[in-house]
Order: sequence, then C-alpha cells, then structure tokens
Amino acid sequence: MRTNEVLARLEAAVSALGDVDVSAWPEDTLKEQLGELSAALVALDASLSRIADEVRARGLRVEEPVPV
Repeated sequence: MRTNEVLARLEAAVSALGDVDVSAWPEDTLKEQLGELSAALVALDASLSRIADEVRARGLRVEEPVPV
C-alpha cells in the first residue's frame, strides 16, 4: 500500500474515532458492549504502540503536533 493511502486510512480512523462518544451511551448498552469495546481498545493500543515503536526504532521521535 502506498504511503499516501496509509496516511489517508490513518486519518480516516482518527476521524471515525473522534465521532465515538461513550459518555452518551446508555449504561445498559455500555455494559452489554464492554467486552467488545475493551477488545477494540486493546487492539487499537497494540497497533498504535507497534507503529510508534517502529518509528522510534528508526531513530525518529513521535511528537505531539504544535497547535497553530
């Protein structure tokens, strides 16, 4: 996959996650979905950590963007 396509997919994922508002979920729904939500969050964390580690392994830093 080309670099531009990968970055576009990452940006789309960030956008999709920005739409998630668990605080608006009813308590029963959150309890029902907690297992799936937990699994998704753990998988996301693992993927993001792997990508960040690969960047760091190349001697680069993962930095928070400076607000403009």
